[in-house]
Amino acid sequence: MKPTLPRLAVIFLILTFISACNPSSLDQTRKTDEPLPATRSPSPSPSARLTSTITPTPAPNKTAQVFILSMDDNGYDHLFAYSPEKLLPVRLTNGLWDDVSPAISADGSQIAFASNRNAYWDLYTLNLTNGKISRLTDTPEFDGSPAWSPDGLWIAFETLSGNQLNIHILSVSNPTKILPLTGDPIAFDQQPSWSPLGREIAFVSNRSGDNEIWIADLDKPLENRFSKISQLPFSKNTHPKWSPDGSQLAWVSHADGQPDQIYVWDKTKPEQLPRVLATGDWPVWNASGNQIATRLTAPNQNYLVAYAMDGKLTLPPTRLGELAGLDWHLEHLTNLTNIFRQKASISPTPLRQVENSLPSPNAGQRASIIKLQDVDAPQPYLLDTVSESFQALRKRVINDTGWDALASLENAFVPITSKLDPGRGQDWLYTGRAFAINPLTINANWMAVEREDLDGKTYWRIFLRTVAQDGSQGEPLTLRPWDLTSRYDMDPAPYDQGGKYSSEIPPGYWVDLTSLALKYGWERIPALENWRAYYEGARFNEFVLRDGLDWTTAMLQVYPWEIFITPTAIPTPTNTATSTPWWYHPYLSPTPTMTVTLTNRPTYTPAP
Repeated sequence: MKPTLPRLAVIFLILTFISACNPSSLDQTRKTDEPLPATRSPSPSPSARLTSTITPTPAPNKTAQVFILSMDDNGYDHLFAYSPEKLLPVRLTNGLWDDVSPAISADGSQIAFASNRNAYWDLYTLNLTNGKISRLTDTPEFDGSPAWSPDGLWIAFETLSGNQLNIHILSVSNPTKILPLTGDPIAFDQQPSWSPLGREIAFVSNRSGDNEIWIADLDKPLENRFSKISQLPFSKNTHPKWSPDGSQLAWVSHADGQPDQIYVWDKTKPEQLPRVLATGDWPVWNASGNQIATRLTAPNQNYLVAYAMDGKLTLPPTRLGELAGLDWHLEHLTNLTNIFRQKASISPTPLRQVENSLPSPNAGQRASIIKLQDVDAPQPYLLDTVSESFQALRKRVINDTGWDALASLENAFVPITSKLDPGRGQDWLYTGRAFAINPLTINANWMAVEREDLDGKTYWRIFLRTVAQDGSQGEPLTLRPWDLTSRYDMDPAPYDQGGKYSSEIPPGYWVDLTSLALKYGWERIPALENWRAYYEGARFNEFVLRDGLDWTTAMLQVYPWEIFITPTAIPTPTNTATSTPWWYHPYLSPTPTMTVTLTNRPTYTPAP
């Protein structure tokens, strides 16, 4: 697919600055048709061609470090270039599809990414020298998470083989040449990161149980090639990323009840345990290797933040929308002018603003409740101002999953005269701004729930299984979901913990309903504190469209303020004795008098 004219104009502007800063970076040519050494087994040998890798030397205090982000843009994820304080988000791709997981080549000339622009998830490259987008893979199976070799000749990526994720390597010059790196029959191997030194690839695998960080040494035979680096029990580890010099490896560790932590492992001191750097869930390095940027995940929002290697903030949390991937180490854009800020800069448009044109009621103005068409629920009603967004979300769910998951709801609008379960006195269902999806689909294996602990509270991420399991809908799951119903299996451990992790990752393709709902303004809510002992307290299936309102203000859009008045009980007056009128003489009935009955005594008879 040819890039659109506006995108070409943006890329031309970018390359104008690239050429001005580092002209030699545009003149480099590489031979990509060299055969693999015959002595090598299935993995490529890029180390002999590292001489073609360009390492720019930026001028101090003049270089703009540019992020490449995959960011939510009007309902779809697109690629953006962004430089804090210098460059507003510049859209690099656009269309009714998703472009995710961007990866910048070592010389900064290309961006590899995964996209479903052709209905199936495949790998593409965006050439920054001419704006050309090239397709690398063309299969119905899911392909994602590309990672460049340091010479730019190879790309490692994850692909769905059968019901398992494995890591393969393809030649950029001959994409049909694909070599398998992993092939464990039961493990999920994913998220590769190629070392800048060329001979090691870090990746995530659950071959030892939970997700751990592993390294594949390309110089070792297959039987000794893989080694586990992370040694963090009771945690899930994701998103490994090598430092620019290959001496350090960063990744994220997830532990129940704890915020996501970035760990850094020093390869030069492998005997030492990795150290905690800061909070985040997707680390990337800058070109100098002295900072790490990451995504901070809030319950319903993502932030971009960066840290120095001592953990101090170098970029304060910046709200940019939901991020589906990021990379850094692009340092070629300098002396950015106003043309970037005024003409090339495009801020993502929240889908909520597009889909809902109905204004919210003013203070004191009562909103109307309307009935949802073809929806099965105890009270199939929502506020008029949010019903349009619900219907738009419903159509999107049908399109992305192939079935109408929102046609049957556990709850929608709950009248104030009805009572919910204990602990839910101020539930958003009372406001007409919330709905709860039917949880029974879990029992039919059409829904999966992942647990996320954020800001000291427990949240849930819902996934819906797609009807089409040929790769044209959804993506594979990468983490084991939380089994809420296992508390009823007569096992003390899940009974006390409110469930447990499933024994395996469900196969097939799934759609992230939580992320999709957020694009339309519908946010998830936290579980109650007693959710482990109280199933209904999990509230995993409830979504709310707040529009920036608190619960009390939202209630006042539906009800008068008198609903918040608590009536005070008036006690019954105490009986007081009253005086008797002087003229009142009650009639007294005479009391009968007891009469004495004489008893005959015996006659005295004198003694003889």
